[in-house]
Amino acid sequence: MRNKQRTLRLIGGALLLSLLLGVLALTLPAGSAVSAQEPVVLVETHADPEDYVWDSNAVTQIALSDGAITVDGTGATANGSTVTITAAGNYSFSGSLADGQIVVDTQDDGFVRLILNGVTISNSSSAPIYAANADDVMIVLADSTTNVITDSPNYVFASAEEDEPNAAVFSKADLTIYGNGSLTVNANYNDGIASKDGLMIASGTIIVNAVDDGVRGKDYLVIDTAALTINAGGDGLKSDNEEDAGAGYIAITNGVFNITAGGDAISAYTSVQISDGQFALVSGGGSMASIADTESAKGIKSDLSVQIDGGTFTISAADDALHSNGSVTVNGGTLTMASADDGVHADAALTVNGGAITITNAYEGLESAVITLNGGSVTLNASDDGVNASSGDGGGFGMSAASAGTYLYINGGYLAVNAVGDGIDVNGAITMTGGVVVVNGPTEQMNGALDFDAGFTMTGGWLVAAGSAGMVQTLNDTSTQPSLLLNFTATQAAGTLVHLQSSDGTDVLTFAPSKAYQSITFSSPELTQGTYDVYLGGSSDGTATDGVYSGGSYTGGTLYTNVTVSSMITTVGSAGGMGLGGGRGARGGGRP
Repeated sequence: MRNKQRTLRLIGGALLLSLLLGVLALTLPAGSAVSAQEPVVLVETHADPEDYVWDSNAVTQIALSDGAITVDGTGATANGSTVTITAAGNYSFSGSLADGQIVVDTQDDGFVRLILNGVTISNSSSAPIYAANADDVMIVLADSTTNVITDSPNYVFASAEEDEPNAAVFSKADLTIYGNGSLTVNANYNDGIASKDGLMIASGTIIVNAVDDGVRGKDYLVIDTAALTINAGGDGLKSDNEEDAGAGYIAITNGVFNITAGGDAISAYTSVQISDGQFALVSGGGSMASIADTESAKGIKSDLSVQIDGGTFTISAADDALHSNGSVTVNGGTLTMASADDGVHADAALTVNGGAITITNAYEGLESAVITLNGGSVTLNASDDGVNASSGDGGGFGMSAASAGTYLYINGGYLAVNAVGDGIDVNGAITMTGGVVVVNGPTEQMNGALDFDAGFTMTGGWLVAAGSAGMVQTLNDTSTQPSLLLNFTATQAAGTLVHLQSSDGTDVLTFAPSKAYQSITFSSPELTQGTYDVYLGGSSDGTATDGVYSGGSYTGGTLYTNVTVSSMITTVGSAGGMGLGGGRGARGGGRP
C-alpha cells in the first residue's frame, strides 16, 4: 500500500492546511487518453505524481452495451449490465448502459484507474459507479469526451441496515477525478459525487445536479484546477468528518465554480482554505430569501477557520456569506457579497489583511468577538450594525474590555460603512493606529455612528463618522491624535457638505454624508492644534469617494462656526449621551 501523507500543521491554535504548490511536469505515454498537464498537488492528500502517469498499452478495454458488455483484457468481469473490477490496473470504458453499473471490488493493493471515454450510464436502483473496495481510485475524463452518470430516486439495498452507496458516483476509497473531458452527474437519490475517504479533483469540467449534496469528500475535498457547476438541494461542496482530528477540510487552489445550493454553497467541518479561483455562489435562494433558524444556507462555512488568499467571489446567501465558528481571515481576493444575515461572521476572530470586500447588503456587515483590519478594503451596507464586535453574551453597559472580550483593531486598510443601525458597534474597546474609516451612520437617535463600551483610542489613521446625535460618544482623551466632534443644532439634509479648513485656508475635510446627519466625528494627522472654520453646504469640484472629497476646490458654503483645537478631544455643541454597546444582532450566529 502506498504511503499517504495527510499531515496538518497546528498554526496559531487552529488546524490549517500547509499547502505545497508544487508543479509536476508529467510526460504521458504516446496514445494516452489524457493530455499532459501540470496539476498542483497538496501534500495532505492521497495524491502522488505517479497517479497521473500510466502505460496506454496496459489498459483493459471495456465496451458498454446493455446485456452485451465486452471486456478485452484482464482484471474485469461482466455479468449482464454490471462490470466488476477485481484487480488494480487501468480500465477504459466506452458506450452506454441504460440500467447498469461499474463496481470496483479489489482485494490487492494498488491503483484503480477508470478512464471514461464518452460513457452514458444510468441505474434504476443503485449508484452507476460504485467503488466498494479499493486502495485508491481515479476517474479519468478522457480528452474532449462527454460522460453522463444518472441514478434514480430509489435505491435498493441488500438489507434495511445498509444505506450505502448513497451517491451517483460513490467511493469507499480515496478518489481522484482528473482529465480534460467533461462529467455530468444527475443524482436523483442523494449526493452527486462522494468519497468516504478523501476526494481530490485535479482537473476536468464537472456538472452536478443533486437532490442533496453536490460533491462530498468526507475526510477532505481538495480541488486543484477544475470547472464545476453544481445545483444541489443540500450543500454544494462539502467535507464533514467530525471524528478524526485534522480531517473534514476543503482546500481549493484554483478553478471556476458556479454553485447554487439549498444549503451551504461550501461547507467544511474544520477549515476552508481558498488560494484562487472564480466563484459564483448562491445559497438558500440568495440574499433576498428567508430560511428557518434551524437551517444553514451560508456562502462559505467552516467550524474552525475560513481563509481566503485570493480569487474572485460573487456570493448571494440567505445566511452569512462567510462564516466560521472560529476564525475568518481574508488575505486577498475580490469579494462581492450579499447576505440576508451577516456579510462576514466569525465567532472568535475576523482578520482582514488584504483584498477588496464589498458587501452590497447584509443585516450586519462584519461581526466577530475580535475584529482586526490590517489592510485591504471593506465597503459595506448594513440594515443593522455595520461592524459589530460582540462576544455573543449580550455585552452591556459598563462592561470592561477585558470582561467583554471584544475588540476592534484598525491598523490599516480602508473601511467604508453605510449602516441603518450603529455604524461601528463594539462591546469592548476600539484601537485605531492607521488606515481610513468612513462611516455613514444612522439617522435614528437611539443608534450612533460610533458605539463602544470601553473606549476608542486613536493614535493614527484617518476617521470621519456621520450620524445622529442622540447617542454620540467622544474618543478617549488618552489618544495621541486629536479628534473633533461636531454636534449641529439641527439635522442636516443628506448630501449637505461639511467643510473644515484651517485658519490659513488649508482644506482639512470636505465630506457629503449620504444620509441626514447631526453629528460628525473627525480625526486625521492633518488635524493639529490651531483654529479651524466649519462650513455647511456649498459645493466641491473634487473627486468624491464614499462622500469624502479629494482634490478640487470647495466654494459657496456658509460659515457655521469657528473651533479651536487645543487638546486631544474637542467637542462643539451638545448631544444626547453615551451609547450602550449592543450585543450580537438578533439574527447573529445562532444558526448551525
